[in-house]
Amino acid sequence: MQRTGRRDTAAERAVRTELHRRGLRYFVDLSVIAGVRRRVDIVFPRRRIAVFVDGCFWHSCPIHRTVPKTNRDWWVAKLAANEARDRASDAQLQQAGWTVLRFWEHQDSVAVADVVEYTVRGSDSGEVGSETTSM
Repeated sequence: MQRTGRRDTAAERAVRTELHRRGLRYFVDLSVIAGVRRRVDIVFPRRRIAVFVDGCFWHSCPIHRTVPKTNRDWWVAKLAANEARDRASDAQLQQAGWTVLRFWEHQDSVAVADVVEYTVRGSDSGEVGSETTSM
């Protein structure tokens, strides 16, 4: 687990590259709520939009979910805690007025960028509120 990077996964880089190509500028791996140790993958602070690109294994993707056979009980608890932490993070961000967008690493980066761009550009006109969107 120590070798697992916290940021710059292939899926995150692909989404960030597509967003940058479209002229969107953002912050990466940022803590947005003071006193909370959780970090957001891609942040648009002026528009208060937080984007997460979740790994299928670590965040228990409903399509690609697996549990290792060795030390199964520990892994079940660990992955359940990750899911609970994700839901708690979503709630904290929403309460602070942020729009939360969550995507899976297996999703097409262009499709993800489409949703993010629509949300960011739509927030300029006040169309987007505090919500969580998952694809």
